[in-house]
Amino acid sequence: MFSLFKKDIENKNDDNHLSLISIAALLIHSAKIDENFTEKEKNIIRNALIEMGAAQNNLDKILEDAELKEKDSNQILEFTKEVKNKSIEEKKIVIEALWNIIYSDENADMYETNLMRRLAGLLYLDPKIVGDIKEKIKSNQ
Repeated sequence: MFSLFKKDIENKNDDNHLSLISIAALLIHSAKIDENFTEKEKNIIRNALIEMGAAQNNLDKILEDAELKEKDSNQILEFTKEVKNKSIEEKKIVIEALWNIIYSDENADMYETNLMRRLAGLLYLDPKIVGDIKEKIKSNQ
């Protein structure tokens, strides 16, 4: 009986780990869209993952797996699948991280803003929420 309970916990941990990898891959994709993936952007991603429940001692493995997943993928749909099933609060964490990544170099190019428009629709988020988060990030720059 205890082994069944242990397996259930392990499955939940594996599911959460896979979910965090997809979220990290989405964040990495947005960081690489301007072809300049900086340490500042990596720290933004780390902080977002911690805020979403990643264990500190697991971050490097999540990021390593996410970079491979992002590199091997040719579309963002597989990354957004995980995020769109999250709560609105978790989606806001992801959107805030995305805007922080985009404005980490104090500039949003047309590819980055286009990505955010697409993501708002793919994640079933009200564009006003996305815009409000964008303005919050811009005013903190």
